Amino acid sequence: MMFVTGPLFAGKRDYVCRALGCTREELAARAVWDVQDLAADAPDAGALAALADRLAGYEVVIATEVGGGVVPVDARERAAREAAGRLACLLAQRAETVVRVVCGLPQTLKGDSSCWSI
Repeated sequence: MMFVTGPLFAGKRDYVCRALGCTREELAARAVWDVQDLAADAPDAGALAALADRLAGYEVVIATEVGGGVVPVDARERAAREAAGRLACLLAQRAETVVRVVCGLPQTLKGDSSCWSI
């Protein structure tokens, strides 16, 4: 599994489409994205681990980084951001390759992204 992360609107899905040689329409069969939103529904660490295991079955998992800005006042929003960060850590552990995309530029953090077509 390849885990791709980065800021909102940083070019993550465009990068994955180029890497896989597929269209945006074809991407839906091979990847899952916005997984950071799923983390908020996990009630505990065990549920987060189970979610990470389930997501690791996809060829590519894409998550938007959250938490790099102003800390929310609302406790639920803070907890959701923390869960998203913990899920990202779990996905990175399970991934063969981890790529961070910023401004459309990929940076390989783990593994070898040369096996992908770009």
